Amino acid sequence: MPNSTDILIIGAGPSGLFAGFKAGQLGLSAQIIDSLPHPGGQLVELYPYKTISDIPGIPCIEAKGLVTKLMQQIEPYNIPMHLGERVETMSFHSDKSFELQTSAGSQLICRAIILAAGLGSFNPRKPDLPGIQHYENRGVEYAIRDIEKYRNKNLVIAGGGDSALDWSIQLSEIACTLSLVHRRSDFRGNPATASSVRQLAANGKLQLLLNANVTGLGGRDVLEYVEIQFPDRSFKLDCDFFLPLFGLSPKLGPISTWGFEMDKGCIRVNPTTCQTNFQGIYSIGDLCSYDGKLKFILSGFQEAAIAMHAAYAYLNEGRQAKIRYTTD
Repeated sequence: MPNSTDILIIGAGPSGLFAGFKAGQLGLSAQIIDSLPHPGGQLVELYPYKTISDIPGIPCIEAKGLVTKLMQQIEPYNIPMHLGERVETMSFHSDKSFELQTSAGSQLICRAIILAAGLGSFNPRKPDLPGIQHYENRGVEYAIRDIEKYRNKNLVIAGGGDSALDWSIQLSEIACTLSLVHRRSDFRGNPATASSVRQLAANGKLQLLLNANVTGLGGRDVLEYVEIQFPDRSFKLDCDFFLPLFGLSPKLGPISTWGFEMDKGCIRVNPTTCQTNFQGIYSIGDLCSYDGKLKFILSGFQEAAIAMHAAYAYLNEGRQAKIRYTTD
């Protein structure tokens, strides 16, 4: 039998979780679906240990810690979550409801949809190195999920963007040795972060290998070393882990084929309601676009509140929600 709810929230990142809280606060039934096997979206999947410092009232908090608090906030409303499932198809019914089918065969019926899927699923940009597939999960890793795994290990990070710089700083505190390899002498990441990395190198906390590339990998069953190539020389560098942090390629998936008005890979919305070009379907967080859009987590929270109040009015013949203040 189809699973029925007032609102289906696609995406269990911070915006989607807060949208679920707002649904419960407004007395609407809601369910959340996400292709990842756990809630948290990009925060948990890409940078669980990165410090977030722009959440109002919370001076600093680890990304995974923020997800934990959002889950605590949503818990009283007992909102079902379909994790590890991706929405594949959507169809309209004559009664203005929507029917969605998932990759796990679930059939979901809802009267409104909140799209909070971020930029979609992410695939790492892998370096073109011979035999790299053999060493994946045997010393070559594209994302850092458990920082303790790297304690007292010999690490080689490749990249020059924010991710490579951020993790170089954080992992230098627990690694036995850490080398950062970059093909240029300057970095693409935040200048202040780059300056911190250079200072760590000057203090002997990490090794900077600039104007260099990783050109080969070696080891029997697991990774034992990488080959470093400079313009005039090359050498082998022993390591336990090689972390090529060259960024990720987002893929929106089936949602991109549903007929939404798109704007550079994002869904164009009315900023006063966050409604898309389809009545009853709203988009929030990194996935939505409008003039003046800021891609901050706090912006996603605001958009979640705007969209949920608009959805409430849509589902109740234009009546506005009675909740107008932030106290109970």
